[in-house]
Amino acid sequence: MSRKDAHAFAASLAATLMVSIVVFQVGDGIFGAVPADEIDGDEVQVLVEVDPWA
Repeated sequence: MSRKDAHAFAASLAATLMVSIVVFQVGDGIFGAVPADEIDGDEVQVLVEVDPWA
């Protein structure tokens, strides 16, 4: 997914699930978004964390 789509998806997930969502980029340039407690961080570059409580 594109960076813009990943940020929009993260904002939607954070608002719906009321948990922190991390937007990340993997080595081949693909972006993604997952709940913060599910990210390993070993093979991804974390770009931003969306916190619905902040």
